[in-house]
Amino acid sequence: MSRYTRRDFLKTTAGVAGALAAGGAVTTVRAAKRSATEWVTLGNSGVKVTRLAFGTGTFGGRVQRELGQEQFTRLARYAYERGIRFFETADGYREMPQMLATALKGLPRDSYKLMTKYRLRSTGDAQETIDRLRKDLNSEYVDILLLHCVRSASWPADFERLRDELSAAKQKKTILAHGASCHGLVPLRAFPGTKWLDVALLRVNHDGTRMDSLAGREDDQGDVNEVVTHLKKIHAQGTGVLGMKLMGEGQFTTPERRDASLKFVLKLGTVDAMTIGFKSTAEIDEAIQRIDTHLNA
Repeated sequence: MSRYTRRDFLKTTAGVAGALAAGGAVTTVRAAKRSATEWVTLGNSGVKVTRLAFGTGTFGGRVQRELGQEQFTRLARYAYERGIRFFETADGYREMPQMLATALKGLPRDSYKLMTKYRLRSTGDAQETIDRLRKDLNSEYVDILLLHCVRSASWPADFERLRDELSAAKQKKTILAHGASCHGLVPLRAFPGTKWLDVALLRVNHDGTRMDSLAGREDDQGDVNEVVTHLKKIHAQGTGVLGMKLMGEGQFTTPERRDASLKFVLKLGTVDAMTIGFKSTAEIDEAIQRIDTHLNA
């Protein structure tokens, strides 16, 4: 073991003083830069994802589906190469889970994360549905499985049996985390206090476009202040918070609005990761650049 003596200390101090006297500078250790593609842990779930996810559900997946398999595969692979390793889809996004599986075929399964959503109108045994979802995604397991779009104030009780079945699937490790998404302030108000939620996927942006309101319609102007208040409580209880509709589902057509939304969401401190539905490589590049900028501002 090396010994650091008083003489060594004096020599080091003298060297620093000499450098300063000569107009030199002392090099300091800089904090590591944060990024859109760094891995973050979602609350207490233990599941790590990249901060930015590649979404496949713009207008129910129509935007991504209309790219066609070849172009969609190129786009998903581009996202992967840029460092986005979190991919999000849903059973209700027609053809998209299968298109995503094709796009990711051949990539090491442990190099990316998958999130999908369970249709609440699905009937029968939940594990059979989960097995079908895994088959659609060509994966032995799903990293995150969400109840898709709960809408009532009583959803925790309404879906208690299904929640228990998802918990059992988590024990079997066919899914690694479970949670829910919602549209509307009425169901959102039941998220704080529901500790079953490993992950919550919630609509958030700076001006309320296509966010949660009392009516709960898809195209509502939401109540940003109330949503932000709930986000804080949900995050504080150890639930991983994922943001969606950051681009107003394509309505933020100017760079200024897109930038304002990302800046707002990142400054909240209660959104662990976010999903954006991309349709071009330019959109991926812009999102990464803007997120990196605001994270390190």
